[in-house]
Amino acid sequence: MSQDDKILETIDKHERSGKYFEVNGIRTFALDYGEGEAIICIHGVPTSSFLYRKVLKSLAEKDYRAISIDLPGLGLSARPEDFNYSFPGFADFLSQAIQELKIAKFHLVVHDIGGPIGFALAAKNLEKVLSLTILNTWVDVVNFKKPLPMRPFEKKVLGEAELKMLTRNTWPVMFSTLGVSNASAIPGEEIKAYVDLLKREDNGKAFLKIMRNFANSPQFRESCLQAVQNTTYPVQAIWGKDDPGLTYDRYGREIEKEADLDEMTLLSSRHFLQEEAWEEIAKKIDALAGKAY
Repeated sequence: MSQDDKILETIDKHERSGKYFEVNGIRTFALDYGEGEAIICIHGVPTSSFLYRKVLKSLAEKDYRAISIDLPGLGLSARPEDFNYSFPGFADFLSQAIQELKIAKFHLVVHDIGGPIGFALAAKNLEKVLSLTILNTWVDVVNFKKPLPMRPFEKKVLGEAELKMLTRNTWPVMFSTLGVSNASAIPGEEIKAYVDLLKREDNGKAFLKIMRNFANSPQFRESCLQAVQNTTYPVQAIWGKDDPGLTYDRYGREIEKEADLDEMTLLSSRHFLQEEAWEEIAKKIDALAGKAY
């Protein structure tokens, strides 16, 4: 089987393992494994539910209903031209998606831009959140600076050129230097599938809208902080300690301070820690869920 066929088969297997449902008329894809208390895992960019596939399976084996929803514009969800591709827009979308999935209460896991999105979601649904697990992300949206590899996407023309250069051949280099500590342990077709899941039918246009629409107002920061400060639910943070973009020293310590955490779990990984530390992450989520009552 050729490499191209292996990539397509990987995506087909991923799609067959999930399901589609409608959220306000938007065809939405989700991985939804297992039964039990719901755990909602929110992805970031340039990823999708695919990043959580191994974490979700591990959580399902621990008797949870483990869910990750592809945000509009990413993965296998639709990419409507008129969608509000902002962090508050995504938070509102997820609120509706959770209703459609008939979830009354849930544990929450956030990563990358899924952090601010998830914090906004939690702030709107404080009575529904059972616990919060924070993976490499940020909470001070006012002072956040995009890591260097992500900055070109902010600019018109430059962003389009950068996206065109992001291919099955170039992505593995970025993945291995920024994403994981040991890319050789991950099948090449799974690594390259990220590019196809990012670009899809719109060739990544929705992704560029997201990258040019990061919420950074003081009001939105207050909403994010509401999700991590003086909460009725337990909060923890797990960090890929070798993340060169969202570094522990800058952003991990920010989370520790703002959430008033006594400690943080540091794992030997980089930004996409779900790819190589999924079992450790699932165990920590499970342990925190036990403290939710």
